[in-house]
Amino acid sequence: MTKYAPFFLLIPWFIGITVFRVYPMISSFYYSLFDFQPVLRTREFVGFDNYARLLFRFPHFWDSVRATLRYVLWGTPMVLIAAFFIAFVLNFKLKGINLFRTAYYVPSILGGNVAVAILWSQLFSGNGPVNQVLGIFGVEPISWIRDTTFAPFTLIFLSAWQFGSVMLIFLAALQNVSPSLYEAASIDGASKWRQLFKITLPIITPVLLFNTVNVLIRHFQEFNAPYLITNRGPLRATDFLNVLIYDYAFRRLEFGFALAMTWFLLAAIGLLTVILFFSSKYWVHYSD
Repeated sequence: MTKYAPFFLLIPWFIGITVFRVYPMISSFYYSLFDFQPVLRTREFVGFDNYARLLFRFPHFWDSVRATLRYVLWGTPMVLIAAFFIAFVLNFKLKGINLFRTAYYVPSILGGNVAVAILWSQLFSGNGPVNQVLGIFGVEPISWIRDTTFAPFTLIFLSAWQFGSVMLIFLAALQNVSPSLYEAASIDGASKWRQLFKITLPIITPVLLFNTVNVLIRHFQEFNAPYLITNRGPLRATDFLNVLIYDYAFRRLEFGFALAMTWFLLAAIGLLTVILFFSSKYWVHYSD
C-alpha cells in the first residue's frame, strides 16, 4: 500500500485541475461551436461558423489583432529592458538598496486597478504633468489618450512602469552569477560593458527566456488598462482582444462567438511561445 500512497495524495490535485482547468477548456471549445446565449437560454449548433465569421466576415477582429500585436511587440521588449536595467542597478551593494528594491516593486502590486487608471489618465491628460514637463522644452501638448498614435503607447508606458515582478526575477538571476567570473575577466582587461555582454547576459539567458514568455502572455491578456483608461479608443486603437472578447460575451451576449475568439487568442499565444522555445536553442545557454 505504501507504494500507492503518492497517488492517493495526488487525488485532490487531480480533481482540482480537472474541475477548474480541463473541464472549462473542453466546455469552452464545445460551446464555441454553438450560437450560445445562456441568458436567453438559446443554443443552436453552428459548427465552425463562429470561426469562419471571425476570420472572414468580421473586420473589427483583425483591427483588434493588429492593436494587440502592436501592444505585445512594443510592450514586451520595453518591460524586459526596463526590468533588467533596474535589476542591474539594484544588484550593486549600496546603502539603503533594500528600500529602493521595495519602491520599484510597489507598482507591480498595485496592478491595473481603478486608482492606477485614474492616476495614469491624469498624468497623460491634456494639462497633465507629462505635458507640463514637455512644455518646459517647448513641446506642444500631446493628446496622449485621444490620439490613435499615442494612445497605445500610453498603455505601453503603464505596462513598462509595472515591471517589479520581472525585475525581481532578473535580480535573483544576477545575484547567482559567480563573482569569480568577473574577477577573471577584470584581470584579463575586459571592460564592464564587455563583461555585461559576454558574461552576465549569456548566463542569465534561461531567466530571460522565462521572463519573455511570461511578459508576452501577460500582454496578450491585457484588459484593465485599455478598458479603464482609453475605453478601447480612440477609433479602436486600443481595442485589444481581451476587451473585444468581454464586449461580445457580456454586453452582446454572444458567448459562442466570444469563445471562438478566446481559442484564437490561445492559439496565438501558443504559437508565439512555441516559436520562442524553438529559437531558444540559438541564444539560450544552460550551465550543463
